[in-house]
Order: sequence, then structure tokens, then C-alpha cells
Amino acid sequence: MTQLPGLLDDLEAIRKDFPILDREVHDGRKIVYLDNAATSQKPRQVLDALSAYYERHNANVHRGVHVLAEEATALYEGARDKVAAFVNAPSRDEVIFTKNASESLNLVANMLGWADEPYRVDSDTEIVITEMEHHSNIVPWQLLAQRTGAKLKWFGLTDDGRLDLSNIDEVITEKTKIVSFVLISNILGTHNPVEEIVRRAQEVGALVCVDASQAAPHMPLDVQALGADFVAFTGHKMCAPTGIGVLWGRQELLEDLPPFLGGGEMIETVSMSSSTYAPAPHKFEAGTPPIAQAVGLGAAIDYLSNIGMDKIHAHEQAITEYAVKRLIEVPDLRIIGPATAEDRGAAISFTLGDIHPHDVGQVLDEQGIAVRVGHHCARPVCLRYGIPATTRASFYLYSTPAEVDALVDGLEHVRNFFG
Repeated sequence: MTQLPGLLDDLEAIRKDFPILDREVHDGRKIVYLDNAATSQKPRQVLDALSAYYERHNANVHRGVHVLAEEATALYEGARDKVAAFVNAPSRDEVIFTKNASESLNLVANMLGWADEPYRVDSDTEIVITEMEHHSNIVPWQLLAQRTGAKLKWFGLTDDGRLDLSNIDEVITEKTKIVSFVLISNILGTHNPVEEIVRRAQEVGALVCVDASQAAPHMPLDVQALGADFVAFTGHKMCAPTGIGVLWGRQELLEDLPPFLGGGEMIETVSMSSSTYAPAPHKFEAGTPPIAQAVGLGAAIDYLSNIGMDKIHAHEQAITEYAVKRLIEVPDLRIIGPATAEDRGAAISFTLGDIHPHDVGQVLDEQGIAVRVGHHCARPVCLRYGIPATTRASFYLYSTPAEVDALVDGLEHVRNFFG
């Protein structure tokens, strides 16, 4: 294996924790999984935690007095404790479980649409996002603007895939109520300058929401250091099951803002004429929650924390730097986004001459190489750069330099295949 500074010392042992990485496809080819920005694979430790929950502890949480209910509740709320520690939240009660980051971001948008002053978004206010957002951080704000009459504004992109903040004082104004932006772009890989955006938002009294879906799996995430008011991320990109997401919010905001969904568990009292609500986080977790998924998320956090998020981040930086170096050597390949490893995450999108990305992905798949093709739920980025789609390779803690080499060899095969 090619040796790079920063690679995890026990990389081969880590790979053995992920059974699917031994999978063979297409006539015995060992799979090369480079689609981690879409979803990560799951280690045995997480799979075992899910099996143990269903085999030994399965019950609905809260209120039950029998042993299974008490055990399930302890596991569910224990996962909340693990998330709070993982993101350095001041209080466990600031951690809300959702089904994914999309729901977390919709939750914020709807709360602000229904809120009283000083948080209410209405026709006299503005919402600010960026051109590089995932659709999950565009559409909820478009819907909120349509319902309330608020003005939707956004930061554009530079030619090299960075946010254009040259007009930050004109985009974020005294009318701005919320600034919502991605920490690391899922299509460009860009790591955005949080401090500058948060500083300007705080100057005008605007709230800040950060989509950390592509950051939480890959680097230490400290919600207090970010300075944001809300932070959203999802479990399935960080070794956890699908169906579990997180919204962290500042305690005082969660106390003041109205609930998004109504139903069981989120109430304090209910009569036929009115209801009162439970305190956060339960005010925002109506109905039976994703219990097993939360347990799996807790196991995933244990797994990642045992390795060390600093070490994982260093490993991915090394892999990404190597991948950028190798990819720019491929004739006719154009990286969409930063063409260096500086201030970027572990997802690299590119085009290959005039070969459509769907064709690139299909030929790579025939060689056992799994990448993502399309607009990656970030179509405005493709429109900005005048392309129909991209091919995206994305890496994680189990990615190896040999897999990067396989990708580069595979792309040469694609070029030869299409003449």
C-alpha cells in the first residue's frame, strides 16, 4: 500500500470492521467504495448494537415501567448523551433526534415561520443561503419564503468553487432573520469560512443554521466553537443506520420556539380545547422516535471516538490530497470545486471531457468502482458551472491510496472505452 503521512496506522484492521468492503461484484471484483458522501458503510460494532437492541431490549421508550421499556429508554437517552458529548453541546437537552438532516433543517424553517417575535420570519424579513447548498438547505427556505413573503437571498460562487463573500454586508443586512449554510459542500468539497459569516450575522442580530452533514463524520465538530444557533447532521453518513438525524439548537431558542410536529410524547397536558408542551428536546420529538437508529448512532459515535476524530480527519486529508494530485494527472479531467486539498473535504466532483457522468459511472461500476453521478442534490452548482452533472468520488476513514489508484486506472479505462 502507498504510504502517506497522516494515514491511520491500523487502516487494514479498521477495514476488517466493515463486512461489506469484502464484497465482490461483477465476476469477482473486490468492491472499491467511493460513495461515502452519499452514505457510509457500517462497522460490525454498529450492526451488533442494532441486533442486540432488537433481540434483547426492544420496546417503546418513556413512560413504560417494565424492564424492556426501561432498558430501551436508557439506550435511547444514552445515545443523546453520546451525541451531546460528540459535538460538545452545553446540554443534552439541546440534542433533538430527527430522521435525517433534511428533517432537521425543515424543523428550523417551520419553527421560524410559526414563531413570535423576535424570531418570526415574515414579509419584512430576509433569509440568506448560498448557491452551493444541498437541496435540503434550499427548498425548506424557498417554501418558507413563499409562505411568509420573506425575501430569499444567497451568496454566489467563485470560479474555483469558493463562496463569494465580497458583498457580505449587502447580502446579510438588518432585515436578515436567518443565515443557513453548509459547513462542507457535498458536491464541491469546499470547507466554508464559518467565522466570517457568523460574525456578520451576529452584527445584525440574525440567527445562524449550519448544515454539518459532510463535516460531522469527518472531523471534530464543536457546536460551541462554531458560534451557530442551530447545527444539523445525519447519522447514515457517519457509520450509523439510516433513519436518524440530529438537530442541535441553543437551549434558550428551543425553549422559546414552537414545535414542528404534534402528537404523543411532545406534550405536557392535553385537553379538548388546548395543549401545553413538554420541554426541549421532547417538544420536538412527536410520536415513537427512531429508537433502534438512535442506538445505532450511539454505537457509531463510540466507534469513531475510539479511533479519534482528529486521526480520522488527518487520514482523510492525506487521502484527499493524494486523490487531487492523481486526478489532475488524468487527461481531460476537470475538478469542479477547489483544485487543491486546502480547505476542502473528502468529496471530489469532476467531469471527464465530453463523456457524460452517467456513462463514466456505469463503466467504473463494471470495474467494481462505486462512485456517485448526477447533480448530487445540488443542481444550482451545476447550473453555475454550466455542466449537466458530475462524477463524484468521496472518501472516508477506511479509504486507501490503492482505491484512489484504482479510480485513476478506471478513468483511463473509461477514456479508452469511449475512444
